[in-house]
Amino acid sequence: MVSYFTQDTGFKFKGKLVNNRWLKIMAESESRKLGNINIIFCSDPYILDINKKYLKHNYYTDIITFDYCDGPVLSGDLFISVDTVLANSETYKTDFSDELNRVIIHGVLHLVGYDDQTDEQKAVMRDKEDYYLKIRKLAV
Repeated sequence: MVSYFTQDTGFKFKGKLVNNRWLKIMAESESRKLGNINIIFCSDPYILDINKKYLKHNYYTDIITFDYCDGPVLSGDLFISVDTVLANSETYKTDFSDELNRVIIHGVLHLVGYDDQTDEQKAVMRDKEDYYLKIRKLAV
């Protein structure tokens, strides 16, 4: 089950049903099942506080993923800074909703087990993001 929350922002996420269907398709494609995934939309200051407190990083980021998976069941918390997603959409000249969907799938791919520490891992992650973003367009 995917649940949506906000912290320190007035952002309203639209398209929860489509998003849930998309994430279910993605999970099944990766031989996984959706468990409890919380997507928490927040502000830059809120995510910076989480980054400092839990990861000992002193910088802004678009997403922080906390993995609570149990075997093939995907569970976790995805904290997404709406401020950074908006800034990134402007920097990369992409639509805000496209950038937001990329960040969401990025976080869920981390739950599946993909990483992005090396150039090779980043390339695999980007290919997976692109693939599932195409699938999302078919799911709507």
